[in-house]
This record gives sequence, structure tokens and C-alpha cells, in this order.
Amino acid sequence: MLDTAPAPHTQQDVDIAIAARAVTRTYGEGDATVHALRGVTLDVPAGQFTAIMGPSGSGKSTLMHLLAGLDRPTEGTVHIGGEDVTRMKDAQLTKLRRRHVGFVFQAFNLLPVLSAEENVTLPLSIAGRKIDQGALGALMQRMGLDDRRDHRPSELSGGQQQRVAIARALIAKPTVLLADEPTGNLDSQAGHEVLSLLREAVELDGQTTVMVTHDPKAAAAADRVLFLNDGRIVGDQAKPTEAQILAAMKELA
Repeated sequence: MLDTAPAPHTQQDVDIAIAARAVTRTYGEGDATVHALRGVTLDVPAGQFTAIMGPSGSGKSTLMHLLAGLDRPTEGTVHIGGEDVTRMKDAQLTKLRRRHVGFVFQAFNLLPVLSAEENVTLPLSIAGRKIDQGALGALMQRMGLDDRRDHRPSELSGGQQQRVAIARALIAKPTVLLADEPTGNLDSQAGHEVLSLLREAVELDGQTTVMVTHDPKAAAAADRVLFLNDGRIVGDQAKPTEAQILAAMKELA
């Protein structure tokens, strides 16, 4: 059976980086109505690495978009860094995402005309924030990109491009890093390296991370795995093994 008990917190009054309360999301009307999410409630404590899994159509991507402030729930609320984003105007949401949210996408989403370093520093440039060259250099070195700083995306491997995307997400020290299938376009070795870097950010920086993935091996790198099915959270396991994740997904299927 899937474990539906929430993963235990390690302290009594833990800081919550991102939260959803009774969130629903419907699309369309009448007979064409699609219920993508059905009353999802969750807390992601600061410094936790949470993976979200579920069958196709379970609501994973919809939940990710709501947690990122890229979409609005039909009902319920979403808080990022303690701020209720549900009713914010678009301009407010844009500013909040710059302060609080880092993104890593399956397709990398790098600008082809910019170098690796320019792609990394782009969020700071857009926000008008000063670039700390020392911190930038240390981050590029940590990502294994020190000798690729001047290379454009077309001159980088898929794994290197995703490492640029991770550095871009981390450079602004966001409240939460949201990763949507970050290993989906990578071979097993490059995927392992990306997961190691995400895990390292959690361990060294206390970086709160939420990752949507279909890969049990990737999910096993997380502190906690949430299982979605038919728009609902149906399982919540702390530090499951790959075998336990596979068993849970088999049960859902």
C-alpha cells in the first residue's frame, strides 16, 4: 500500500518554503471540464528536496506551474516564501518569482546567443542586481563549467547545458528551486551528475528543491517523494528507495 502519511519533519516549528492549501485547478466548462487538481494540500519545509511522481495526466505539471506562480488555482491558495501569490497581479508575481523561484527545465531553456556565463547571470541582470564575481566563479567551478564560461549552448553537451541551467537557477539564491524533469533529455551518466549537483545544493546550501520526475532513480535522490494520481496526493514517503518507488508506481498503474 502507498504510505499516505506525511513525511516527518525534523523540528517542531519548521520554516515552510512553499505551500499549497486545498488547491484545485479545472480547465474548460460543462462536459469538457478537466479536473487537473482536486484539493491538493502540501507543505515543503525549507531545505528539503521533494520529488513529485505520478502517471501521465496525474496533475504533476499543473501542480508545478501553480507552485511556481506560473498559473493560478481555480480554488485554494499557494504561498511562496510566506507570501500568498494566489491573488497577486502579474507584475507582482514577476517580481516575486525573481526573488524567490529558480527554474530548471527538461529542455534547458538557454538563450542561444548568450554564453554560458551570460545565461547564468541573466536573472541578476534582468533584476538589476549586482553580480558578485567571486560567487559566480565559485558556482561555475562547482558546476564543472569553469572552462566553458565563454561557450554558447550549441557548443555544450546536454549535460553541460543542464548544469548551466542549474547555475542560472542557483545564482540568485532562490527560496525554492523548481525542476521539471531535469534529467529527461540526458543520458544516464549526465543525469546522475545533474542529480548529484541538485543534491549537493540541498546539502551544502540548504536549497529547497521541488522536482517533477518520471524516473524512480531520480526520485530516490530526494528526501521525500509525493505520489499524485487523478489530481490528488495519494502517497507521501520519506527517503524511499528506488525499489519502494517502483512498487508505489506499479500500484498506481
